[in-house]
Amino acid sequence: VDPESIDALLVDLFLEAHQQAPDHIILDLDATDDILYGNQEGRFYHGYYHDYCYLPLYVFCGEHLLCARLRMSNIDASADSVEELEPVIARIRQRWPMVKIQLRGDAGFCREKLMVWCKSKDIDYILGLAQNPRLKKLIEAQMAQAEKQYEETKTPARVFTEFFYATEKTWSCERRVIAKAEHLDKGANPRFVVTSLSAEQMAAQELYEKGYCARGDCPENRIKEQQLDLFADRTSTGKMWSNQLRLYFSSMAYVLLQTLRRVALAGSELAKAQCGTIRLKLLKIGAQIRVTVRKIWISLAGGYPRAELFSHVLAALETGGTA
Repeated sequence: VDPESIDALLVDLFLEAHQQAPDHIILDLDATDDILYGNQEGRFYHGYYHDYCYLPLYVFCGEHLLCARLRMSNIDASADSVEELEPVIARIRQRWPMVKIQLRGDAGFCREKLMVWCKSKDIDYILGLAQNPRLKKLIEAQMAQAEKQYEETKTPARVFTEFFYATEKTWSCERRVIAKAEHLDKGANPRFVVTSLSAEQMAAQELYEKGYCARGDCPENRIKEQQLDLFADRTSTGKMWSNQLRLYFSSMAYVLLQTLRRVALAGSELAKAQCGTIRLKLLKIGAQIRVTVRKIWISLAGGYPRAELFSHVLAALETGGTA
């Protein structure tokens, strides 16, 4: 197995999916739990997930998977994110030298090392920022305003504000922070993000609601597709390298189905279907297999309800998606 070649292939397939270079792309970073039930190499207990697990790192751009790295779970969520991003960014910029790149992640990736690296590479970022007493004190007026609106309307109320902020020890400079002062039925719900984008580039509310919250669909739902539909959590061999190989298998299965969805299912009833639905409704077909001396005959069931769609998909793949 050549991990570097597989990693490069994931990025190359993403690049080849575009007929021309986009002006702007958003890369999503995320870590997730891969629960373990044996004594695999690299097995550790994770306090947040309350279980023994791996902590794989994913990088997505929209629906495109660019990196899937299996990691032990006795690390920070952001560990090695710069090292994993560097070859991805270099390969993208080699093909698209003028593309603007933005990085997005939750509070687990709000680390000085990553933000400084982004600045050095001319990459913008929007990252979740864990709340603390200092931050909450800075938005006391906005929280009171949100609570008052909630009491008047009995519906969730949001007030946005922004300010420049630096931690006492870990940040090297002040950075722009967007705060969402929100009051819900269950009470106060303050949230914060830090960004390199200026107010002129994106206003506070738009940045939070459209810029940051979009990560709820990607990468979180894409990771669920891999784990629930394509068996990315079947990491039951004894060694880390062989479990990474299994993660690669799942990743390539995802790339194949995502390509099928993008190239051959556009405009069909399965255009927005998740990988599990595509497997169940399009690819699982009853068939009779006959083996002769020279040939293997596969006779698909005549009662298959999506025969017309299957034929359309086959034609689209043969013509490069122009059917």
